[in-house]
This record gives sequence, C-alpha cells and structure tokens, in this order.
Amino acid sequence: MDYPARVITIAGSAAGGSAGIQADLKTFQELDVYGMSVVTAIVGRHPDTNKNVHPQTIEAIEAQFDTAMKQVGTDALKTGMLFSKEVIEAAAGLIEQSGIQSIVIDPVMVGKLDSKLLKDDAIEAMKKRLIPLATIITPNIPEASFMLDNRTITTVEELKQAAIDLHALGSKYVLVKGGRLTGPAVDILYDGETLTLFEAPRIDTVNTSGAGCSYSAAITAFLAKGESVASAVEHAKQFVTTAIEHGFTYTDKVGPTYHAAQRKYGNAYQLKVKKL
Repeated sequence: MDYPARVITIAGSAAGGSAGIQADLKTFQELDVYGMSVVTAIVGRHPDTNKNVHPQTIEAIEAQFDTAMKQVGTDALKTGMLFSKEVIEAAAGLIEQSGIQSIVIDPVMVGKLDSKLLKDDAIEAMKKRLIPLATIITPNIPEASFMLDNRTITTVEELKQAAIDLHALGSKYVLVKGGRLTGPAVDILYDGETLTLFEAPRIDTVNTSGAGCSYSAAITAFLAKGESVASAVEHAKQFVTTAIEHGFTYTDKVGPTYHAAQRKYGNAYQLKVKKL
C-alpha cells in the first residue's frame, strides 16, 4: 500500500471550525496527507465569563506531540496559534528534539477581525526561539509589522522589503502575505537571494476565516510530499484561492473558506509567478 505522507499541526482549536486545528486538518485531508494535531488552546467565547482563549497545559501539549510521534511520526510540521511564551518555548524544544526537517511557522498573532492571539512577551520568544528553526515562515501584513517593530506595510515594494528584513530572523524562507493590500492578491517569497512574487486576482468576499491557517497547512502538506518550497507555495496559493472563491457563511458572521472547493470545482484561477 502506498501510504500518505504524514503531517502534524501544533495550534489552537477553533470552535467554529473555520480556522486553527480544524482548518489545518480539513486542508490535510483534501490534499491527501495524514494529519495529526497538538492542541495548544481551545478558542471559544464562554457565554458567562466572556473568556475566549482556554490554554492547555505544557504537559498536555507535550503528551499529544509524544503520542503522535511514537504512534505515527511525521514528514512535516506546522505551528499556528501558540499564544504564550511558555508554549512557544515548549514547541521549540519539541521541534529541536524531533529532528523534523520541514517546518512551517505561521506566526499567528492577529485574528481575522484583528483579535489578538499572542501575548506581548511571546513575540520576542517567537522571533528568537521558533523562527530560526523554520523552513518557512508565513506572516500576514499585521504579523510582519509586529515583528518589524510596527513598521507600516502598504505597498508591494514595502512587502518585498519586509520579506528581506524578516529573513534576518533566521528562517530559510519568508513568505509575506499581502492579502490586506489593495489590487491583486500578492505574496512575496524570499530565500535570502531571490524574491518571487505570487499573484492571484483579489476576490471580493468577507468569508475568508481560516484562509491563513489553510494556506500554511497546504504548504506543509506539499512539503511533506517532497515538493520544493517555491512549488509548495504556488500549489498552496492555488488551493487557498479556490477555497476563498467559494467561501460562504451560515449566519451574519464572517464565514469560512471552502476547503473542498478545489476537489469539487478545480482551480479557480491561474497564478502569476515571477522572480524579481
């Protein structure tokens, strides 16, 4: 039997199913890799206390990771919402001990509606402990801004410079996502020498919850299958663009991307890929 490649996500659980662990596992399934998860926190607003983030203990995080590694092992790993300095330190330790080669760090700091998902003291831990372990990091514009001392990023030229400057933090590749710019949906990949632009049409929709999680999860899946980083980014962007094209909502709230869209409808758009 030809077994699927193995992937694991260390991230938060999103009760609505559109982001976090749930989005990662849906993406893994659609891309035919075997998905596993380590839940760092449960995100869901309590109706009485209004508490929104319910962290798991370090012991629980370590137990989940150890179980997955002993029972299955993995070909690639991604991180999502880690929330605190302590969890970041624990995740970095687990990655260092594991010997996993393909590491995708999605530095989740800001949610879709600008909700804060990372404590202040955790940003430095992210930069110093976790990012240097990464094959690729995938910040959106607010996250790139935070890591660059609140730099303003409003143009493609500033997106390019952000990718170059973030590379100095130690990851092999940097992908800065330009979803919050105007014009086409442009992302910039930098490997320390070459800038590559990935462009898709901008889709007029608010139903993009989980798009960033799904994008980084798709990159992880393609890396696990043996693709190069540039190829993994291109195929992942195709996947998530199609998912955004067919996003929907059940209520008056921001809805999810549709993870099954590529399987059902094929790729919505051909990307423009250009070395700069």
